[in-house]
Amino acid sequence: MSRTRLAHTAGYALALVALTNAISLLDRNILAILAPRIKHDLGIGDAEMGLLYGTVFALFYALFSLPLGRLADGWVRTRLLAITLSFWSLATALAAAANGFALLALSRLGVGIGEGAAQPAGFSLAFDHYAKPRRGFATGVIAAAIALGLGGSFVLGGVAADWWDHLYAGGAAPLGLKGWQFAFLVAALPGFILAALLARLPEPPRGRLDGIESPPDAHPFRASLALLAAVTPGANWLAMAGRRAGVRYWSVNLVATILVIAAATVLTRVTSAFSPRPLLHFGPLAVNPHALQWGVVGFGALVVVNLLQRLRLADRPTFEVITRSPALLLCLGVGALQMMINYGTMGFTPSFLMKHYGLSPATTGLEFGVLAGALGIIGPLLAGPLSDRINMLFPGSGRACVTLVSLGVSPLIAIWVYHAQNPATFYVRFVPYALVLTAWYPPLYAILFEQVLPRMRGITSSLYIIVTTLFGIGIGPFVVGMISDANGGDLAAAILSINWVAPAIVVMLIALAARVRRDEAQLIERARRGGESLAGAAVAPSA
Repeated sequence: MSRTRLAHTAGYALALVALTNAISLLDRNILAILAPRIKHDLGIGDAEMGLLYGTVFALFYALFSLPLGRLADGWVRTRLLAITLSFWSLATALAAAANGFALLALSRLGVGIGEGAAQPAGFSLAFDHYAKPRRGFATGVIAAAIALGLGGSFVLGGVAADWWDHLYAGGAAPLGLKGWQFAFLVAALPGFILAALLARLPEPPRGRLDGIESPPDAHPFRASLALLAAVTPGANWLAMAGRRAGVRYWSVNLVATILVIAAATVLTRVTSAFSPRPLLHFGPLAVNPHALQWGVVGFGALVVVNLLQRLRLADRPTFEVITRSPALLLCLGVGALQMMINYGTMGFTPSFLMKHYGLSPATTGLEFGVLAGALGIIGPLLAGPLSDRINMLFPGSGRACVTLVSLGVSPLIAIWVYHAQNPATFYVRFVPYALVLTAWYPPLYAILFEQVLPRMRGITSSLYIIVTTLFGIGIGPFVVGMISDANGGDLAAAILSINWVAPAIVVMLIALAARVRRDEAQLIERARRGGESLAGAAVAPSA
């Protein structure tokens, strides 16, 4: 396949999508560098910070990514990004008013809801500007921007908080703001500027570069709200009744509900015994943090079950395309386990540097933030085009092999990194670790989206988000924080413990390399089996 000539707006559109995802990570991850100050002022521990950083955010991020992903498949993606970016920027600013756990949790909830559109709409938009041979590059740019946001969160959070606290060290600050509250305000500002630019970006024809242009959706908002009702536990029963679901659907849903409740109850008891924590107070309500953690994860598991049942009832082609592709399901599994490592590691590495080496928040933010951000940009920008080239030599399996090297080697380097004797040695060792670790994102995402039709990319991205959020953001930081609390605050051991999921990742990637080309070739067949009308459509070759 010859390279499709890019439209003159492609680079600009990709830049805006990449910056949207950078701000998403900035607003999401700034909590990590501010954690010691927040813990001191609010009187909470590492497990509670894991709840704020992971579980509370994860619940609403995962849940709302589904209706927003469906909206991205049927409405104007540029407008959707502009609106949701403004919403989560407001939610970030709300954290500046927090004087307790509850309001800070509410802020994280809002950030999670808004950010649910960033990847579904963003990747869908980018893939309608870049054809298949260039999608590794496009994904690499977005991944680099995500790293920029991640690193920027450390720099901005640490510097802004330190500057404010030093400025008002001897007197009352305006509105009584602490340094960490001021940092949230600063982090919120860029989103409003970018939202104005996104609102003016032209919307490209959906599916034009794949030869499968999608007709306009007559009722995208109705479909989006219907999906939200159908996947939300409890409300989904009304949706199933409205669709006149058979006995099999009801039986599967009830059994899944019982199993999830039982698993959440057992995990709550086990983790409460392993790492006892004081109750969290939401006004008059007191909640066991472990019960909240596993209740949220269980809620997310039921959302996945409900989504698949909804697709089978209301969108059979999408159900067939997704569930009949072992390669796609393997991508979901790899992403879920790797996000446990990524968020468990990055969520507590700033605290590790400050506690283990005695670095200040400002120093940590500048040194680690700049280094992590720079390496996170370089890694995907190298890995994206590299995976494109390797995939041309080894169609399908080439990208899977790049991912395999990245995720198979990085846990071994992590052991070396987190046993460094001083910060200088840590940073030197962190360079190869970050370059290898960040290489997995572009090739895996390119594989994922080439397994589905263009009109299904938004909902596929949302499914990926909820699965990876459920295990990654929802479990990774909480488990690392819980282990740290239980072992006397040894963050290095806690961070390394999350890498024990790596062997399972390696096995799944070997299976993915063997399967991916076959499943991509069967895409049109799977869609037609589900009832999709695709007269004359054919899947473009991989190279």
